[in-house]
Amino acid sequence: MLAYGFAQRALVGGVLVAMVCSLISFFVVVRRLAFVGMGISHAAFGGVAIGLAAGIDPVVSAGGFCAAVALGIGWFSRRGRIHEDTVIGILFATAMALGVVLVRLAGAYNLDLMSYLFGSILALSWSDVAVIAVLSALSAAFILLFFKELLFISFDEETATASGLPVRFVYYGLLVTMALTIVISIKLVGIILVSALLVVPGAAGTQLSRNYRGVLVIALLVGVASVVLGLYLSFLWDVASGAAIVLVLFAFFLVSMALSPRRAYMQRLRRRAR
Repeated sequence: MLAYGFAQRALVGGVLVAMVCSLISFFVVVRRLAFVGMGISHAAFGGVAIGLAAGIDPVVSAGGFCAAVALGIGWFSRRGRIHEDTVIGILFATAMALGVVLVRLAGAYNLDLMSYLFGSILALSWSDVAVIAVLSALSAAFILLFFKELLFISFDEETATASGLPVRFVYYGLLVTMALTIVISIKLVGIILVSALLVVPGAAGTQLSRNYRGVLVIALLVGVASVVLGLYLSFLWDVASGAAIVLVLFAFFLVSMALSPRRAYMQRLRRRAR
């Protein structure tokens, strides 16, 4: 498979995306932001539609639009004292409706739109990989620079606020980082499936480990392994790469649930082994 240039680009881009998504998935799971990720990812359809209608790069327009939606979720939920789920439902539906209208007006129902909806990682160019690398580095840099603050806020936001931490800045930063990560993940699995990359690695990690270091390591392993194995299976069986990656992610999650030390039968096995 790696003898082909498109497979090499897909593998490099996929591993980069998997690593940054796995890092963020820890906080998505801990802070219960899965629905936020889903809302931002589906709102990307509106950003892609703006790009197709305006004749600009849909990735650029989707990035700006997703960042605006992410900030809107944070602003409305905190300033307007509206629950995040309500805000996400409103903005998600509005962004999708805007996308449908713009696509119809622009007559952009074509293969390009389908590639954004379902992913087109095998069509990546090296310039696309370079963009993914830069955005992945920015997202990872924010997570690493503010890791302690994010960890503190995730487990006890009230105490973090009382301690003088920049809670609002870190919260908005996490939302924008999620938005950027979603945009670079669209090429991998598409708008419809991208939320799986933000949830499943962290969920698998929480099943197998009880401390955050273990969760992060497992999430990274699950994310990267899912991309590599999913790409291989898609090449082997000639199926959509994005769907194959998500199905492999789900398989890893099922295995993590089966092997979780929280299961009674696993506890019995450990006691017998001792």
